[in-house]
Amino acid sequence: MRRSSPRLLIAGTVLLLLGASAVAAPWLAPGGPLEMGASLLAGPSAAHPLGTDSFGRDTLSRLLYGARVSLLVAMSSVLIASTIGTLLGLVSATSRGAVEWAAMRLVDLILAFPPILLAIAAVTFLGQGLSKLSIIIAILYIPSFARLSYGGALVVAQREYVEAARAAGASLWYEMRRHILPNVAGPLIVQCSLSAGFAIIVESGLSFLGLGVLPPAPTWGRMVSESRSYMQLDPLLLVWPSLAIALAVGAFNMLGDGLRDALDPRSADRLRRPGRTAARRAAAAAGRKAGARQESPTAGAT
Repeated sequence: MRRSSPRLLIAGTVLLLLGASAVAAPWLAPGGPLEMGASLLAGPSAAHPLGTDSFGRDTLSRLLYGARVSLLVAMSSVLIASTIGTLLGLVSATSRGAVEWAAMRLVDLILAFPPILLAIAAVTFLGQGLSKLSIIIAILYIPSFARLSYGGALVVAQREYVEAARAAGASLWYEMRRHILPNVAGPLIVQCSLSAGFAIIVESGLSFLGLGVLPPAPTWGRMVSESRSYMQLDPLLLVWPSLAIALAVGAFNMLGDGLRDALDPRSADRLRRPGRTAARRAAAAAGRKAGARQESPTAGAT
C-alpha cells in the first residue's frame, strides 16, 4: 500500500473524532438530550455552548446523541449491504445459469425504484425503529455491492490460477474465498465508505420526514425538521445539525477517495499527474505526424 494521502488522514481524523464524540456523549454532553429547561431558543452560553431549542433542550447534547444514531445506522446498514451484496455477486459470477439470472434480475428490480421512494414504502410496510431503518437502508445499497463484486468476479474467474484451482477439485466456496474475493476487495472497501455517507443522507431524510427513528430520540434529520419554524428567530438552530450532516458525509466521501488512491495506485497516479499524461499523448501525436511526413515523399517517388 502507498503512503497515506492527506485526504485519507483528514477524513480518518474527522471520523475518529465523530465516533469518539458519539461514544463519549454521556460525559461530553452538558445535559440529557431530552432534558427540558426554562431557556427556550437561547443563544450560546457557558451552560449551553450551542444554545437551546424550542423546548429548552441543549443543542450540543442532542447533536452528540444524534451522532450515535446516524453513525450506528450507517455502519450497520453498510455491514449488512456489503455482506449480502458481495455474496450475491460472487455466487452469481461463479455459478452462472439460472442463479446468475435470478440474482441480477432482483438487483435490477431494486434499482428500478428511486431510493428515497423505496425507503418510504419500506418504512410504511415494516414500521419505524433503529434496526428496521438499518435493514431498509441496507436493501437500497445491496445492488451496488452486488454489481461491483459481480463485475470483478467475472474477470477474476477467467484467470489461469482460478481455472487451475477449479480443475484441481476446489469447491465453489473455497474458490470464492481464496482466489476471487481478495482480488475484488479493494473496490468493495471504497464502496463501503461511499455507501456510509449516502446512508447518513437517507437516514437524515427519513428522520426529516418523520419516518426515521421513533421520537423523542434525537437525530440530525429531526433536528433540522424541528428547527424550520424558527429559522428567523434562531438560524443557528438549523445550522448546527446541517453542518454535522455535511461534515460526516463529506468525511466518508473523502475517506473513499483516499482509500481509492491507496488501494489503486494507478488511478492515483493518473489523477496526480494529468500534465505528464497529456505530454505523453502530445509526444505520441507528434511522433505519428513525423512518421507520416517521412512516408509521404517515399510514396510520391514511387
